[in-house]
Amino acid sequence: MAVLKVSGLHKRFGGIKAVDDVSLELEDNTVLGIIGPNGAGKTTLFNLLTGFLRADSGSVVFEGKEILKKPVHQLVEMGLARSFQLVKPFFGMTALETLMLPSWAPRMRQRKLSHEDIQKEARALLSRIGLGAKADALVDQLSQGELRLLDIGRALATHPRVLFLDEPFSGLSHEETRTLSDLIRNLKAGGLSIVIIEHRLRELMALAERVVVINFGTKLAEGLPADIVRNERVIEAYLGKRAHDVATVVH
Repeated sequence: MAVLKVSGLHKRFGGIKAVDDVSLELEDNTVLGIIGPNGAGKTTLFNLLTGFLRADSGSVVFEGKEILKKPVHQLVEMGLARSFQLVKPFFGMTALETLMLPSWAPRMRQRKLSHEDIQKEARALLSRIGLGAKADALVDQLSQGELRLLDIGRALATHPRVLFLDEPFSGLSHEETRTLSDLIRNLKAGGLSIVIIEHRLRELMALAERVVVINFGTKLAEGLPADIVRNERVIEAYLGKRAHDVATVVH
């Protein structure tokens, strides 16, 4: 069953068609990858789906409800959360405080947890994303990779139904990459649906069950990872010589 259904999505910036008639579906409890060249429209698509941009036309249905014109805070309340390609942390706060901050959202306050329980939950999440030892560190002192993991943790702290990750592996070390890959597998096993934009294709293809390829704002191809890495149009437009290397890790 599709938890998210996107139909005929359009977005123009002046004379540029950033997203041009894109349709896709995210099945429940699935990892969907979105790939394509720089400037293909992937992040614009993410911004449309998560309320940071208004589409010119189209439809986005989440769990049976049209959400295309809803503001960001309402989408978070409904269960959509995202990380960002460019991480912008709250400087002056600790890592622990950063993950406790979402507890102030109305959706989270309904749980009526004590301060101690909220803190305990945040510490557990820090451990899951590999930052358990950094709980009391100021975000100002974290590396770029650690900030990226913290940003993903902040999104997870809202207890989403669908998680959007924009280039989550960018800047991560080998150890951080392994931690994040394991986390994504565990989240999926726990019932979370995940959409990932990523240029590090070996990492993405090892996780995604389906892949959508965007080029010049349009959907170039969609299918199983094994089919995508052998698609001649995708190889010509994006994969190039990487296709053989990426093919070694697909399902």
